[in-house]
Amino acid sequence: MKFILRRLLAMIPTLWAIVTITFFLIRLAPGGPFMSERDIPAEARAALAAKYGLDRPLAVQYGRYLANVARFDFGPSYKYPARSVREIILQALPVSMQLGAGAMALALVLGIPLGTLAAVRQGSPWDHGPMSIAMLGVSVPNFVLGPVLIFVFALTLRWLPPALWDSPAHMLLPTVTLGALYVAYIARLTRGGMLEVTRQDFMRTARAKGLSEATIVRRHALRGGLLPVVSFLGPAAAGAVTGSIAVERIFAIPGVGQYFVNAAFNRDYTLVMGVVIFYASILIVFNLLVDVAYGFLDPRVRLE
Repeated sequence: MKFILRRLLAMIPTLWAIVTITFFLIRLAPGGPFMSERDIPAEARAALAAKYGLDRPLAVQYGRYLANVARFDFGPSYKYPARSVREIILQALPVSMQLGAGAMALALVLGIPLGTLAAVRQGSPWDHGPMSIAMLGVSVPNFVLGPVLIFVFALTLRWLPPALWDSPAHMLLPTVTLGALYVAYIARLTRGGMLEVTRQDFMRTARAKGLSEATIVRRHALRGGLLPVVSFLGPAAAGAVTGSIAVERIFAIPGVGQYFVNAAFNRDYTLVMGVVIFYASILIVFNLLVDVAYGFLDPRVRLE
């Protein structure tokens, strides 16, 4: 509990630094939230700036924003003035969470068995085949894989719908597109961790005692071999939720990433800031969970 409390308290300066850097960087970008192809009158633009407090000195805007964030008030969206940033994120969050959870579930269900099989059958076709596929998964980015899957399975074979998020059939292609990279990483990490563990003395002792190979792998090798995977799961799980921006854009999924892209194009300061804070918080929380889980898996690790 002391470790968790210390990490939660450490979130405060981390989030403050992220908010500060993002606040000033986004205002250094050219353009503004009230610029469009058809320029609005100067009087109307001044009235909008006064309404949202953008006519005040930058230091005053920064101080007011920090005070509002401390109350979990991220302000209204400039692009969607009838809705608050918090409302938009909470509405889009379940979709992004479903996509991220599906991608991570696919990665664990496929990656761990493939990596384990490759480690147990080291040097055989069962090793070279899955690792070659894993290398392909690492090399092909999701903004390339997504259109290829749409072309093959939606436009050519017509087995699956090409976009949207209305049914399990709609979810399959985006989940595979986002999860393919994590399947590849987890398979390679599992193989590497398993090979390192199998060379330890306690593994030879287990074999000398007459334990079956399945028992050795299940009860001894996997526990130590999965430590690299657990370390990877923190940023990977956060990345599956926060890194789905390109996938949501390709498949027209109404998640947080879709709003983030539109907010960046429209210079919607408050919405960009809200999404960045949300993404950073998710990453910190997932890393905390991984550190705690690490202590349970490896008795040598002492969180203190």
